[in-house]
Amino acid sequence: MNDQVIEQLNSLSGSLSIESIKDRLKEMIAIPSENPMAGEPRPGHREKEIGEYYLEQMSQLGMAVSSRDAAPGRPNVFGTRQGVGERPSLMLCGHLDTVPAEGYEQAYCAREADGRIYGRGSCDMKAGLACYLEVVRLLQEADVQLQGTLILCGVADEEWQMIGSREIGLNGPMADQCIIGEPSDLAVCPAHKGQHGLFIRTFGKAVHSSIPEHGENAIERMARVVTALSDYNAELASREPHPLCGHGRYSPGVIRGGDLVSAVPDFCELEIDRRLLPGDSAKSVRQDIEKRLESLKADDPGFRYEISDPSWDIPANDVPLDSPVVRSLLESSQLLTGSPVQASAFPGATDAPHLGSPAVVCGPGSLVQAHSLNEYVEIEQLTRATQMYLHAVFDLLA
Repeated sequence: MNDQVIEQLNSLSGSLSIESIKDRLKEMIAIPSENPMAGEPRPGHREKEIGEYYLEQMSQLGMAVSSRDAAPGRPNVFGTRQGVGERPSLMLCGHLDTVPAEGYEQAYCAREADGRIYGRGSCDMKAGLACYLEVVRLLQEADVQLQGTLILCGVADEEWQMIGSREIGLNGPMADQCIIGEPSDLAVCPAHKGQHGLFIRTFGKAVHSSIPEHGENAIERMARVVTALSDYNAELASREPHPLCGHGRYSPGVIRGGDLVSAVPDFCELEIDRRLLPGDSAKSVRQDIEKRLESLKADDPGFRYEISDPSWDIPANDVPLDSPVVRSLLESSQLLTGSPVQASAFPGATDAPHLGSPAVVCGPGSLVQAHSLNEYVEIEQLTRATQMYLHAVFDLLA
């Protein structure tokens, strides 16, 4: 950035209104947008209402707005502030949905206390969405003319199957660079592991439990499957790590088998979770499992298993460390904290790999709070996040 751009950036940073950010965040918390998960979308359990709010806010800030349903009542919403040049472009992206609030008392009564804003969605991730609006407000009120185009994007269904970001990946808009304000404690995270889920099924022969020797127990066979996979994490730890993400992970998560205690079960099902590194493939995961399970046939000729199609299929994310948006966010973080900052991996999976744009996770709030029954975001992080996003806008688009 030249001296004139830096001077303008510093001026706008000084005009930042934390009250404006807090007001928008509290208004969004008050609009229930729980993900219906496997249920039917309905008021309070869909993105329609929060999407309409966000569209109105972007429109009031002079953005050209549009909306497109990823599913009925589940919109992706967009706001564009066109630059005077054709490129580059920067997208500030975040999901509109939250996890359910069952058991969370007064989840949608936003509360401010002890330097924090409390409420469902406060950090995951309506805080990031509120910071984006403040960036645009600052640009609009100062009548800043950018060379590149700024896009705000509110996405449906991040907390379940990510149909919103998959739809954007197919139909756009695309951007040269993208920031996703997921709660990273403002760590700059250009990479994260993918999530791959599978069902493993074993089969047996049902008979009365008083004569088990005449049957074949599918649960006992599944026990051998669990044992055969028990050293999988050790093998993954022996492989070459990713510089940010480390090693892949395996976890058996859900098991179901049998219908009646007085019958030998003829079916058992295990759902596993496999966290993928950039470069891992679904094919290699399947081969890993098959290699272990095929060996079980030697001791049990009747052993038969089945591996399902993926129940979860979220790719890993991996943006080069020398990408302009990564460099810009690291630089602004260091300027604000006064300490050297390095990129890291985001612990969870996000919309990033589906969007079709190189996307870096960096946002206010902590994952420790994200799905809790006492969710909050630090107000100080709202200020710093907005300053970091504003710095990226000027650095990449001015």
